Amino acid sequence: MPTDSRASRVFAFSVLFLSVATYSSSQAAPPVPAKDAKSAGSSVVNAASPDVSKYVGAETCKTCHEEIYNSWAKTPHWKTTLDTKGGPSHQGCEGCHGPGADHVAGGGDKTKIFVFEGNSRQETSARCLSCHGEAHEQSHFTQSTHSSNDIGCLDCHSPHHAQEKEFLLVQEQPKLCYGCHVSAKADFAKPYHHRVNEGLVRCSDCHNPHGTGIVRQVRSLPSGDFICYKCHADKQGPFVYEHVPVKTEGCTSCHTPHGSTNPRLLNVMPVNMLCLQCHTFSTTLTAGGPIGPVHNQSAKYQACTMCHTQIHGSNFSDVFFK
Repeated sequence: MPTDSRASRVFAFSVLFLSVATYSSSQAAPPVPAKDAKSAGSSVVNAASPDVSKYVGAETCKTCHEEIYNSWAKTPHWKTTLDTKGGPSHQGCEGCHGPGADHVAGGGDKTKIFVFEGNSRQETSARCLSCHGEAHEQSHFTQSTHSSNDIGCLDCHSPHHAQEKEFLLVQEQPKLCYGCHVSAKADFAKPYHHRVNEGLVRCSDCHNPHGTGIVRQVRSLPSGDFICYKCHADKQGPFVYEHVPVKTEGCTSCHTPHGSTNPRLLNVMPVNMLCLQCHTFSTTLTAGGPIGPVHNQSAKYQACTMCHTQIHGSNFSDVFFK
């Protein structure tokens, strides 16, 4: 009898549980019909479609601006037409000029699209930096000397009619740089100079025209002339015995980087006069006179570097003999 009573209670509990579960499921919201789900999805698409519909594509631009399009198609910017990740706002002509549907509908109304001509340099540069601003080369442009002197991207670059195809420059280096930097042009015309005019070195090899954290936009480090060591690696060290000016003042303490009337781009000739700017016989204010035997500084062809041959630094001699 107890066994039958226990079985009855189990059965009654099972029936009660099934009743509660059935009631709860009946109160749940009914599933969305397939037709309604499709309508919901289409409403999301329609919400975004007005923006997408404002972009007409570069081929539409070509119908009126064929000459500009053909020139532009030979530039690296043309590759944006193959990049679908950013959507139509980052592709083709409209990636720079904005959506063109209203411009087309208005019969070519220039007020319906962004036209670079007539806008300020800050506005036009901002357009370029919206894509190029995060790149390493252009990341400091807004703090650069060029930007602070109201020089914009289009003063040096032309997306449509560039004379230099790699960087879309309006003119090849160094002529483009000489347009503003006339003193540098004069330096490179001196007898001893870095071979920029000959095409072996470019201004942008040493300077970043888009700005750096260093004065004169030099591709260097605050602690030394890193850009010089790119070519003059044997002068970099580290050395056991360092020539102090090399590390504290840098290469320009003795050399003129663009050009000089003196061999080895030295600031002063003869060499003795350059050395004596620091190594005078005053022991209180400067580095002091030379150590050792009497030095005849008046000898016509005598030069300090005839003995102190490793003047940039040495691993063997504290007076840079070897």
